[in-house]
Amino acid sequence: MIAGIVLLLLVLYPVVNPWQPYPQGVMLIAFLLAIQASSWNIISGYAGYISLGHSMFLGLGSYTAAIIALHTGVNPLWVAPLGGVTAVVIAIVFGSVVLRTRGHAFVIITIALLLSAQIVATNWDGLTNGSDGITLELPFWSADFQNIPFYYAFLILLVLTVLFSAWIARTKFGTGLIAIREDEGKAASIGVNTTVFKILAYAASSFFIGAAGGVYAYYQTFLNPVGAFAILGSVLIVLSALLGGRGSLYGPVIGAFIVSLVNEAATVYGGSTQSRVLILGLILVAVVLFLPAGLLPTLQAAWRKRHPVETKYTDQTGALSHQTVAVVRERLPDAPVTPGPLLEVRGVSKRFGGLVAVDNADLTVERGSITALIGPNGSGKTTLFNLITGNMPVDSGTITFNGKRIEKLAPWTRGHLGLGRTFQVTRLFKDMTVLQNVVAPLPDGRLRTMFADAVSGHEAARARDLLGVVGLARFADQRAGELSYGQQKLVELAQVLMLSPELILLDEPAGGVNPSLLGRLTGVIRELNQAGVTFLVVEHNIPLVLDLCDPVHVFARGSCIASGPPQQIREDPVVLDAYLGDDWRPQDAHA
Repeated sequence: MIAGIVLLLLVLYPVVNPWQPYPQGVMLIAFLLAIQASSWNIISGYAGYISLGHSMFLGLGSYTAAIIALHTGVNPLWVAPLGGVTAVVIAIVFGSVVLRTRGHAFVIITIALLLSAQIVATNWDGLTNGSDGITLELPFWSADFQNIPFYYAFLILLVLTVLFSAWIARTKFGTGLIAIREDEGKAASIGVNTTVFKILAYAASSFFIGAAGGVYAYYQTFLNPVGAFAILGSVLIVLSALLGGRGSLYGPVIGAFIVSLVNEAATVYGGSTQSRVLILGLILVAVVLFLPAGLLPTLQAAWRKRHPVETKYTDQTGALSHQTVAVVRERLPDAPVTPGPLLEVRGVSKRFGGLVAVDNADLTVERGSITALIGPNGSGKTTLFNLITGNMPVDSGTITFNGKRIEKLAPWTRGHLGLGRTFQVTRLFKDMTVLQNVVAPLPDGRLRTMFADAVSGHEAARARDLLGVVGLARFADQRAGELSYGQQKLVELAQVLMLSPELILLDEPAGGVNPSLLGRLTGVIRELNQAGVTFLVVEHNIPLVLDLCDPVHVFARGSCIASGPPQQIREDPVVLDAYLGDDWRPQDAHA
């Protein structure tokens, strides 16, 4: 509602006050900065990869439109979208390389790309006219219209940019980007192809900036390398998003208007470029110290604090019931369960310096079984899980899943093959809602799945069904970080079920779960197993393991020391000495 009112006022402003070109010029520059900040938000706000060279795309778009106009005589406004195309192509080419890095390295490389573009534009005289720049013809419309056409051109681009960003946020692509920002390793384990997602996000963040660059070149009528590829432009983009609220939809736009107006005031009244830079620097320091989340998220947090949501509890009566398990069963493959190994681990080892975490381990999980993996802390169970799912590379050995070697495959590819897992310490995306957490997994790598609506439609309905299975449907719109530990465990189970996996690796599923719900949890595992899902369970609750699992593998010092049915394992002297202890020895053995 508020956004609609503001947009209406902006649309009407030149009509109500058409004879003042200066305010129109100030506003259209604010629109331009908002376009760049909102676009930057896609790669740096949603995905969390901070770029300090994003003004490069404005320069690329400007030079594309200017060069085409200079050589063909076509008005730059009509070819401005080609500036966006150029920006996307460059983003894909260089993004496929630079997005292999992260953190400070990525930030530095993006600055280097911006400066490199400036150097290329300066030295490629035959194409860009070098440091002399390119001069374009004056606008073709009457001087009576002044800046009004540019005003509306930038406003339209801003509206399209915000709508595009909002659409991304609604899709599984958007939830995948936020998952990458929160925990990139976990995102990969639930089927998110982090490489493709980051490259697409980088490209998506460049198009409207490039298109706006084509319009900006015509507005300026003069273009040179220093002005087109100015690093201060990138700083203003980042400052705008940080001030308004990185990762939010309207935060970067609000921040851009504030920064643009302050920048204009500093230019008019400051008297020098140094004064302007000083003022902007002070704003940045103030944001970091007092508004680290940004203006809009801070206001939203204050509102939630003053208007707390009613406390909710897990629906233990309806959770994990036989009726709700049928919802999950409907989404599982109909292929009959055939006997034979589903997962085979052969001679797998993993070392961390001088420490051998997994030592030439062998393990077989039969299709349709509920297999247990037990052993003392530090025996290498969780490390083996990480090797199976691809969170860590193996040093040696082979891992075969469903007849296919997977030890060299990416984690998301293993997820697409039907391999899912939960973690010993829950790794939910804490700043995302519960519904977003469950919608985020991708069971395949198809574009149709990637760009499916994550807020409504089939995917969201499916996620809500799965939340109903674990008794957390009422928590769908609550932030995952606000749930109890046991509730987070249940959300993680629903998240894995979203992949429709053939094999689920459960790492201590009973940890932190309400004891009154534990019986129902084992019931849902049995139900899913009967529906065709195979389980490999790491658990220290030995009575639960002996009641639920068959067979049982025992790990110690990085390798399997015993395997067999529960009764055999509980009486094995090697297992008793290494893990279970005297309390599990038969009574006659104590005599």
